[in-house]
Amino acid sequence: MEIHPGARIGHKVFIDHGMGVVIGETASVGDGTLIYKGVVLGGVSLDHCVRHPQVGSNVVIGSNACILGSITIGDGARIGSGSVVVKAVPPGATVVGVPGRLVTMSTDRRTRFAESLDHANLPDPVTDMIRALAAQNDRLRHRIEMLEEKLEVPSPDSELHDDDPFATGGAPYPKLEGG
Repeated sequence: MEIHPGARIGHKVFIDHGMGVVIGETASVGDGTLIYKGVVLGGVSLDHCVRHPQVGSNVVIGSNACILGSITIGDGARIGSGSVVVKAVPPGATVVGVPGRLVTMSTDRRTRFAESLDHANLPDPVTDMIRALAAQNDRLRHRIEMLEEKLEVPSPDSELHDDDPFATGGAPYPKLEGG
């Protein structure tokens, strides 16, 4: 653990397993904040000014998260494990991913407290979008198959074309001699 002597650390800050934690010179950490292993509160310049994050009170920062630059993390915010945060986070918000993105969470205090300790299972909007696109793709494929069947149009998948190297799932390159 490396905490610069110039950093300001509030009361009842808990660093759970300090291995790899780095807190820069001009960083501040508010009261009651929970910091997990590998967290970095780092700077992005060498200027002689506040160049490290200003973390509010009662914030939860997940394992291996990096919060970089002169930004503010609002009171009660949650930073997901492995996130890279380079923009300010409003109070009570949850951020996940690389780069960090805001996600919506429950507003019920009791549920929110339980969720704050389960930072490994925070929602991931990118994964949600990929799942939604995959589901939409499946629906569109099914509709096309139904239309082809209704119109009695042969599906490209039903006939293999010698001139289409992708039809068999093979490589689009000709075979080399001796290979």
